[in-house]
Amino acid sequence: MYILFFLLWIIFNGQITPEIVVFGLVISAAIYWFCCRFMGYKPRRDWLLICRSGYILVYIGLLIREIIKANAAVMKLVLTPHLKVEPVMVKFRADLRTRIGRVLLANAITLTPGTITVSLKGDEYLVHCLDRQFAEGLSDSVFIGALKKIEGQDV
Repeated sequence: MYILFFLLWIIFNGQITPEIVVFGLVISAAIYWFCCRFMGYKPRRDWLLICRSGYILVYIGLLIREIIKANAAVMKLVLTPHLKVEPVMVKFRADLRTRIGRVLLANAITLTPGTITVSLKGDEYLVHCLDRQFAEGLSDSVFIGALKKIEGQDV
């Protein structure tokens, strides 16, 4: 996180001079210390993020791929007049451990065209699907497997 603070400092300044670099190092260290001291941030989180960064990149790739596939499916529904659209509400559970993982799954569902997460209570999701075909496989989607790997669960 310290490196992120420093990079943001450099980006926001728009130029690199010795004074800006030195001042940025000091300011970044102060902000990092503040986050660790008063906001409960632990340096261990940085290490976990680095270790799981490969899984995070895979998850982002999966998300982009699924968004593209869903866009094509929604375009097919919209551009083909003889297809009947059957909207449906689906409830399912996902056994993700962390709240962040559950929220990321809800966000991925909402970002994917044709589906919207209506409600998330605990580990139970209520999802509105534009068509019945979008509801298939929600409870065992590729997102859940990728998020379990990010959480450190054995899949």
